Amino acid sequence: MKIVVLGGTGLIGAQVVARLREGGHEAIAASPSTGVDSIAGTGLDEAFAGADAVVDVTNAPAFDEAAVVSFFTTATGNVLAAEKRAGVGHHVALSIVGVDRDPDAKGYQAGKVAQERLIKEGGVPFTIVRATQFFEFLAGIADASTVDGVVRVAPAPMQPIASAAVARAVADAAVAAPAGAIEVAGPERAPIGEVVSRVLHAAGDERRVVEDDTVGYFGREVGKASLVPVGEAIIDELTLDEWLAAQVPTASGVAAR
Repeated sequence: MKIVVLGGTGLIGAQVVARLREGGHEAIAASPSTGVDSIAGTGLDEAFAGADAVVDVTNAPAFDEAAVVSFFTTATGNVLAAEKRAGVGHHVALSIVGVDRDPDAKGYQAGKVAQERLIKEGGVPFTIVRATQFFEFLAGIADASTVDGVVRVAPAPMQPIASAAVARAVADAAVAAPAGAIEVAGPERAPIGEVVSRVLHAAGDERRVVEDDTVGYFGREVGKASLVPVGEAIIDELTLDEWLAAQVPTASGVAAR
């Protein structure tokens, strides 16, 4: 199969491309650096010619709500239109667990809500892979939640996952029939505070982590089911502690090999 991966040079995209090529598929890593720009709409027709599927794992360059919504609305509209012109039979997109249950989401999630709506209405058979938070971004959550040296997080559970497992789910979806929507998560469900504390401890970071029901999660309120799968989901086996043990220590914490 010929599969074009938009965002194919990023964290998830590069792993998706590698897995597809290992499986014997013609995987094209498409990004502005390779002449394919989903915002400008340039290079899409050439890249999609003869493609069986297109995978979109692009990410907005900014995180304020207006910019994110604009990015995903413009990019997704351009991609879907180009797929129709090329006769692409399967659109695969990476999204976030819980987005479909929060149509009034704020911040970054609002962009994913807009993206999912366009995909569902776009007329191209699709699979939306909704993933929980990546292990690789947990330290960033701690940094973004730190006020006066204290990490303040919402009292809600999360079920994080390794990016490699997300890439595997996306690659598997790309070579399968369109499935509508699927969810993928890690094996452990625990409060955000507990998860973040484990990551900080592994990095030798002594910041205190406290639960605070006034802080929300990146601009939105979250509850017991906001950040975790509900119903059937693909559950990866790699635990957070196993992933942490495989990291290489650095001066600022832990970094993936």
